[in-house]
Amino acid sequence: MARKTLKALGALVVLGIAGGAGFLFVTAPAPQAASVWADLGAPDLENGRRIFFAGGCTSCHAAKGAAGDDRLVLSGGAPLQSPFGTFYAPNISSDAAAGIGSWTLAEFGNAMTRGVGRDGEHLYPAFPYGSYARMTPKDVNDLFGFLKTLPASDKTAPDHALSFPFNQRLLLGGWKFLYFSTGPRVELADASDVAKRGQYLVEGPGHCGECHTPRDGFGGFKARLWLAGGPNPEGKGTIPNITPGSKTMGSWTEDDIATYLETGFTPDFDSVGGAMVEVQKNMAELPAEDRAAIAAYLRAVPAVE
Repeated sequence: MARKTLKALGALVVLGIAGGAGFLFVTAPAPQAASVWADLGAPDLENGRRIFFAGGCTSCHAAKGAAGDDRLVLSGGAPLQSPFGTFYAPNISSDAAAGIGSWTLAEFGNAMTRGVGRDGEHLYPAFPYGSYARMTPKDVNDLFGFLKTLPASDKTAPDHALSFPFNQRLLLGGWKFLYFSTGPRVELADASDVAKRGQYLVEGPGHCGECHTPRDGFGGFKARLWLAGGPNPEGKGTIPNITPGSKTMGSWTEDDIATYLETGFTPDFDSVGGAMVEVQKNMAELPAEDRAAIAAYLRAVPAVE
């Protein structure tokens, strides 16, 4: 009897080891193939600037309350509160030591589109690579080129303050297995080219769903409630529904949305508030056709009441 028990326990141990090894293999960091970042040529800095503001890089990586040229000093350090602990935005300035000044395009691109750090580690999805995964290599290259033209800062952001087990990066492979994808968030039937451009901006660099889509207990999107709003992921207040089913924005026209993104004023002459203030500042830097594209997409997504 004792021998059978020992054999059974041994078998369970072997199965556990095999299962753990299988989990680590399946969920290991998976950077893009080197060919993705090869032969992209010199970056288009004007397009890089466009993607920079579409992505709202200043909102997390510049100092709180920064204005004017200070918005372009991306020294990091801004705290992001979450149910899992506090994340701190890193320095992404052109500084070679504290920032990304010595990074290669491949290192930057894999962080942006695959959530893989410079040392091959999983990155936390507080950095919205789950959205940036939809960006084209050209736009990543152009953005990287633009970032390298911005001022250097030698400031170092604090380490993330996370409780166990959320401080174990190995578990992020499981999170990616459950939630990471590169496909469209919604299928748009008979979408115009303008709406398709808006889909790219909203679902990719603009990462609008990171705040406007509710999440489950593991921090993944509730896919059927895309852009339907919900509790603020930082714990204070709520984020509005921005689908056509919204009680607030449901009656807005495309022109209303585009004007709001440009000026910060609603059709009722109310003004932008809360975290959206910084987002609107970034949207105002985009060309009018990009704001129109975002508006077209937001009128085309499925309505959620």
